[in-house]
Amino acid sequence: MIAVDENALICDLAETYGIYHYRQLPPTLVAVFSLGLRENSRIKMKLSGQTVPFETMLLAGIYDRLSMLVWFQTKDGHKGRNRPTSLTSLLLKKEQENDIVAFSSGEEFEQMRKRLIGGE
Repeated sequence: MIAVDENALICDLAETYGIYHYRQLPPTLVAVFSLGLRENSRIKMKLSGQTVPFETMLLAGIYDRLSMLVWFQTKDGHKGRNRPTSLTSLLLKKEQENDIVAFSSGEEFEQMRKRLIGGE
């Protein structure tokens, strides 16, 4: 956990247990405290690759299904117009937007552009 994001672990230990200087404790005790962190703690979410807590995704899914059921009963729903926006897809889209690509030179950019277009 320390190798992945030490600052997140420090924040979680301070928030949950009031431990501000974890290096002063025995490593086995810090390991026990780390395993006891809640599933939506910063470090556990980072380790699992989540950006949104599970409960939030579950509630967004429930909202999406309910809004679709209501929409189906409207005139727009019968004609397939003005479909409600999915909160789940918005949350997942934010997650995908974090994939930022940076280039150190114009040549590097052009190489990537050609590869994506199919020139190479």
